[in-house]
Amino acid sequence: MSPAKSGTFFVITILEMELKIAIQGIQGSNHHQVAKDYFGDAIELVECLSFDFLVDQLLNGTADKGVMAIENSIAGSIIPNYNLIYHKGLHVIGEHYLNIHHHLMVLKGQKIQDIKEVRSHPMALLQCKDFFRQYPNIKLMEDVDTAETAKRIQEGQLKHVAAVAPFVAAELYGLDIVAKDIQTIKNNSTRFIIVKTENKELPKEDINKASVRFVTDHKRGSLAAMLNVMSDCNLNLTKIQSLPIIESPWKYAFFVDVTFDGYTNFEKAKALLNIMSEDFKVLGEYKNGRA
Repeated sequence: MSPAKSGTFFVITILEMELKIAIQGIQGSNHHQVAKDYFGDAIELVECLSFDFLVDQLLNGTADKGVMAIENSIAGSIIPNYNLIYHKGLHVIGEHYLNIHHHLMVLKGQKIQDIKEVRSHPMALLQCKDFFRQYPNIKLMEDVDTAETAKRIQEGQLKHVAAVAPFVAAELYGLDIVAKDIQTIKNNSTRFIIVKTENKELPKEDINKASVRFVTDHKRGSLAAMLNVMSDCNLNLTKIQSLPIIESPWKYAFFVDVTFDGYTNFEKAKALLNIMSEDFKVLGEYKNGRA
């Protein structure tokens, strides 16, 4: 049956081409906003209430690509996600920076004086801790997601309970915002990475950033030698994160992000670092989200 003879077949084919994007959280979350910004509106969301579940959806083929927060300009790195990427064999294929705005929202008609409890993701609560010092009577409760908490308030018609969530969550779930931009530091940004099970996305000429992991020996100057190679190859180190190797006590792996003007510089560095390190792996080659 050809598409020309069957409109139904043509529609199904188009729908099958729609990207399935796994996000941590639900519709209305910051991960949802990043998915929209990066991929556009023509996507199918796969909502996940944990990063582990998100990775599972990629590995079993339920989702094509995933959006994962990796670090915040205030709270720092989301360390477990580094190990998830490495141990599950994922590849970083892109990144996106999102300015974070946290708003306090409640059921329509409720006021800030009515709030007895605030629920949100622990990262969101941490980023708003100075605001809540004004309200010592409000109990802060960690929850799985910002938008999911907002949705639950609406569905359960929960009075005296507020959520800290993005503006879009208030719109989606019909809540009133009683305090805007309550994050302690207004210039608050989170870096999100785009991940998938394969690393073939961009031609070499479009790649100007990479994420790698390596392990050095315990010889004096081993890490410095690795960093010198990056410098000599004209790589700019934008991030370095050390994590213990669980199966090898007192041994550490280094997760590093580098930017470069020409892919040939990175190719040269890769060859040298692979020889110099005990274990070297490229986690992703992609386009710099801040270029």
